[in-house]
Amino acid sequence: MAKISRRAMLQGTAAATAAAATSTVGGTAATASPQRQKEPTTKTPVTTPVPDNLEKFYDPVYNVIRGQAPASYHPWVTNRADRVLLYSRTAGPRHAHLGPALAAGLNPPLTAANVLQNALIKWMGEVGVQVDWTEDVTQMPGIGSTYKAVVFGSTSRDTMWKHGTAVDPAAAVNTTTGAHLDAAKTALHQYMRAGGGFVGIHNAVGGTEYNWHWFEGLTGSQYYDHGALQDGTVVTYTDHDSSTEGLPARWAFKDEWYNWMPFPTRVKFLLGVDESTLATKSKVHPGHGRFHPLSWCQYYDGGRSWITALGHDSLAWTDGSGYPGQAFFKKHVVNGILSAMGNLPFCV
Repeated sequence: MAKISRRAMLQGTAAATAAAATSTVGGTAATASPQRQKEPTTKTPVTTPVPDNLEKFYDPVYNVIRGQAPASYHPWVTNRADRVLLYSRTAGPRHAHLGPALAAGLNPPLTAANVLQNALIKWMGEVGVQVDWTEDVTQMPGIGSTYKAVVFGSTSRDTMWKHGTAVDPAAAVNTTTGAHLDAAKTALHQYMRAGGGFVGIHNAVGGTEYNWHWFEGLTGSQYYDHGALQDGTVVTYTDHDSSTEGLPARWAFKDEWYNWMPFPTRVKFLLGVDESTLATKSKVHPGHGRFHPLSWCQYYDGGRSWITALGHDSLAWTDGSGYPGQAFFKKHVVNGILSAMGNLPFCV
């Protein structure tokens, strides 16, 4: 019997079952697609906390069904449009690629300095997807939302808390009001449970909502630290995914190369970095050795979640910038969003 790799074990039961069919070709993991169930297309009554045949995908840590489990998807909203919401609110450090903070409401004015926002609007428009954008916490999609995905672009800290509401200088917080200060958390939770799509980019993974356990499960991990912004070599772990199809086995890029704690589990790993190509490393975190993931996907609590830690530098979001690997990064992000929307096969 072929040895099941550590990678397959971390990917979860479904991947481990097919691990014996895995081989490495030209530095890219070429895995025979495992036989698996498809996403449901009709609603079924919820009669048990853990649906039949999904017991192995129940995660008691986050109290959800998660992993490579398409049968856990909830097709509860049938009128979703080819439209996504880009959310980039920061409640702490703000990446330069986000530019100045945005005004309240939906689709406020952008400047040329709002690089990430402008890029995603342009990139998704090229594939026929409308992007709405906001940094207004009250715009978070919830139950019945017709958005196919919500994209968190380099958000930070407690981005879903309605800061400054119901504040009473004498009492710190006035609890006599009806203010729902974390209504956005409730909205996102319900949106995902109805079959929503989530995309987390760069600092949205671990640098956001540190103390919300459900969100840690949604993103798959917590950012711990990173080394310097520096050149490195991205490793494409699988070509059996919409967001990695056609990418080279190894390609140059420049980023901060996030380290994780806890190490992500039950997800399908898509991209990583060859740590031996990095000139400097974190002074605290020991790194992840020969397997250092940076992009992954999973089904989570009824919805789809696609994650990448890449995208620190503004030039990575700028077509024609000459940034190493920029075209590959763009393709990865665009197809990752399309897969989270369900417009391309998800996490296959």
